[in-house]
Amino acid sequence: MAGTNGKQKTVRDMILSLALIGLAAGFIYLLVPHDDHAPDIQRVDYRVELLTARRAASYPVAAPQGLPSTWKATSVRFQGENGDRWHLGYQTPDGQYVQVEQSTQKRADFIDDASQGASATKTTEKIGDRTWTHYTGGRYRALVMDGATASTTVVAGTASFTELTKMAAALKMS
Repeated sequence: MAGTNGKQKTVRDMILSLALIGLAAGFIYLLVPHDDHAPDIQRVDYRVELLTARRAASYPVAAPQGLPSTWKATSVRFQGENGDRWHLGYQTPDGQYVQVEQSTQKRADFIDDASQGASATKTTEKIGDRTWTHYTGGRYRALVMDGATASTTVVAGTASFTELTKMAAALKMS
């Protein structure tokens, strides 16, 4: 009977060890802060960069006017080298991303890069006095402005075509 008692002790010790490990893991879990909401993205003021880009670029630089304050500018940059590339990023009211991209780079390469690999569809849309082609299939949806020869303008992002259209309609070129 001595052998049975030893086996019971081993099983009991194993169960106690597992319980102790479970309690320690639970305690550590409670100590670690859990914040499931998305971080608050800071609004950026892009006026200085916009003025700089409009002076330096060889094309009319696009920026939105009249968007509601619920649209938050989150990123801006102008790179004078490599095709006078202008970028302005926004967070939409529902947390999606929209960017305005312009450049004098080779059109096909620039569209592929700015749209994250999206491809042209047969859908075009008249927004204001400009015609835009829809692009889909990549990470982003995109609208590409037709007819411009000095530069290529792309409005792209994770947002719906409705929100991309709102951005394209708000763009003023100067």
